[in-house]
Amino acid sequence: MSSQIVIEQSAPPFGTVWSRQLPHYPRQGVRMALLLLVVAITVSLYYQLYVGGGVATLMLSALHMHFGYFVVALAVGNLLGAFGSLLAGLADRFGRANLIVYGLLIVALMTLFVLPNVTTPLQFAVASSAVAFVEGIVLVTTPALMRDFSPQVGRAAAMGFWTVGPVLGSLMVSAVNTLTLPSLQTWQSQFHICGVVGLIMFVVAFFGLRELAPALRDQLMVSERDRMLVELRAKGLDVEASLRRPWSQILHFDVIASAVGVSTLLIFYYTAVAFGTIYLVTVFQFTVAQANALANWTWAANAVSLVAAGVCSDRLRVRKPFMLAGGVGAGILMWFWLSLAGQHPSFSLLVAISCAQSLLVGFAYTAWMASFTETVEARNPALTATGLAVWGWLQRLVVTACFLALPYIVNSVTPLIEAPPVLAAYKDVLAAKATPSPELLIRLGAIQQAAAETAGQWQIWYWVCIAGVALFVVTIFTMRGRWNPAAAKADMDAHDALVARELAALQAAQN
Repeated sequence: MSSQIVIEQSAPPFGTVWSRQLPHYPRQGVRMALLLLVVAITVSLYYQLYVGGGVATLMLSALHMHFGYFVVALAVGNLLGAFGSLLAGLADRFGRANLIVYGLLIVALMTLFVLPNVTTPLQFAVASSAVAFVEGIVLVTTPALMRDFSPQVGRAAAMGFWTVGPVLGSLMVSAVNTLTLPSLQTWQSQFHICGVVGLIMFVVAFFGLRELAPALRDQLMVSERDRMLVELRAKGLDVEASLRRPWSQILHFDVIASAVGVSTLLIFYYTAVAFGTIYLVTVFQFTVAQANALANWTWAANAVSLVAAGVCSDRLRVRKPFMLAGGVGAGILMWFWLSLAGQHPSFSLLVAISCAQSLLVGFAYTAWMASFTETVEARNPALTATGLAVWGWLQRLVVTACFLALPYIVNSVTPLIEAPPVLAAYKDVLAAKATPSPELLIRLGAIQQAAAETAGQWQIWYWVCIAGVALFVVTIFTMRGRWNPAAAKADMDAHDALVARELAALQAAQN
């Protein structure tokens, strides 16, 4: 086979906008460009998914939406997103790229033109649920593409960059709110900005996004050195055979348990994304601007830790120690966080605890993403999207269940969200030396009662989050991978020797 090693005698890496498959495994420069594009797509999608949380207090007040209704609407959206994620398992058979490109278009149009124009709680629920369903599909296919373009040796770093997507999406929400909301004033303005970003990302993806041909992506690739062997194997790979009975191949205890575990770890994260502004405003009397400023620090710290954890995990060739240390540390800090409810901590203290917590969760989650894809590959590397679909489905089911449970535990939020105009009316009455109306006094009483109860209710909820972390720690032991870096290095050396032997045999057979 000489240096015809044909791997680069392929069609141009960006082909045409309609045919998105690469017939050969790309060299590092093209591969890195595609990985970065997938990360950028993920950032824009999560920005659009989370934009409502950053202006939740303004939006609920403007739409006269009860907090419980808002939570149920989010829960329904997550439930539909769960089945969208399950549908994304078809990406193993039909590919990833077109699902992502046209999903981007639908989400951007909904964010720019539909959601900012809703006028009732029902319209918001229907529109946000439609967005959640489409994103449930796209947000499973993006990590599948990250896996396709990243051998196991660099998998944690690649997944760390992908996981930055949700975090940078959250950071974009808080940063754009901080910069633009004081002047633009309206919650609709944030959806307009977000939708424009989504449309720009669609155009870039339409012309730039590519994926591996099935015979290439359906193989296990441990390191960059496997590249030539993957090319040779692809010529004789029976793709159809590898995709038969996908669910029976993937639905095993290690896959299911690890997916449930990380879903419970992220209860705290989804609480922060959806209700962080509400929590800080109602419990600590922050302004919306202060709440978004704290979020800026938190998500920035999380983004740094996700990438750092990936690089360190790849260097040591282990995942589980990072998951264990991150999970246990995050659980301890969550206890400190819940203990502050009802007190008057400084802004700096809350920033410090929130950032440290985000750093530890980032270490756990990046290592988990790498380990999970490797656990799925151990079952069948051709069914990566199916395994990720199981994860996406279970994660959204867990989040749906939690969102439905939250209003029963935290039921004092609505009077506090509605408090500013009530308190302003009361001040006007006092300034006019008039007598408050019975209705105004009743509403003031409801606000006072809610203020007294809300801290304790949120503390109960954060105990639920801590229990979720504990379950995550237990499920680490079901996953594939080594605890000891020396043992992991020995595995790599054995794999390299096997690849060299197999490559020599295949080349000899072709000659």
